[in-house]
Amino acid sequence: MILFTGASGFLGHNILPFLKRKYKVETIGLSIDDTYKINLAKEIPVFHNSYDIVLHAAGKAHSIPKSLKEEKVFFQVNLQGTINLCKALEKKDLPKSLIFISTVAVYGVESGTDITEEHKLQGNTPYALSKIHAEEYLQEWCYKNGVTLGILRPSLIAGKNPPGNLGVMIKGIKTGKYFRIGNGSARKSVLMAEDIARIIPKLSEVGGTYNVCDDYHPSFAELEDLIAKQLNKNTPVSIPYWAAKSIAKIGDVVGNKFPINSSKLDKITNSLTFSNEKAKRDLNWKPLYILENFKIS
Repeated sequence: MILFTGASGFLGHNILPFLKRKYKVETIGLSIDDTYKINLAKEIPVFHNSYDIVLHAAGKAHSIPKSLKEEKVFFQVNLQGTINLCKALEKKDLPKSLIFISTVAVYGVESGTDITEEHKLQGNTPYALSKIHAEEYLQEWCYKNGVTLGILRPSLIAGKNPPGNLGVMIKGIKTGKYFRIGNGSARKSVLMAEDIARIIPKLSEVGGTYNVCDDYHPSFAELEDLIAKQLNKNTPVSIPYWAAKSIAKIGDVVGNKFPINSSKLDKITNSLTFSNEKAKRDLNWKPLYILENFKIS
């Protein structure tokens, strides 16, 4: 049996049907459909059953904190929520394995090619730091309690109704308010959400820390063309980099409500890819090809 935290979120909606094909699944979250309707950031649940695998995907992401109070929420959800989960598990039979959904943001890099799990964890945003601290806590807790720990560091996740940058891209292309910067040649690592469900059986046995993404790292232009085709829209109009740079400088002054700033422009125009070789080797895992499998609805 699997206990799945965060099942009512984007990732949960995309992988829960696949998990149910192989396992009996109980869930924790804030939805009326969850087995345990509880806020892990604030409460310690009381479990009625024992679990072979705990899949811990509940977390906060995809937002930029505007205050110290908002920064603290990342640690309340991502770190304290993890601690509260472990405290609850201690009061019941411990699971054989715990799988934690972390993020490649822990590396703290904005550009690079084939970054491996050996890269230093230098992420300094509240999101990255809260995930780093949660990883460290779980490493100590699982070692002490004899629980096999698997940590997945996904890249950009694709699936139905994606949040974050993919969601922004889809919305922009749908409304005709999206522009390609230059030739859109920057490449990004992307992972099909359902690949996380496919990797769990082996990961729960072996444990370890793994980057997970497709073998093929699509360019922005390829993703834009794929989305435009599915929406039956024209390919986004391209604007020169120098023009985008000038617009981004305005965004630096105006603030987060402006559609682009220099930081966002750098992310769009710089390649950032990660190596999945360790996961493929140790877990005998073959990821799905993004450009064939990503369907936006």
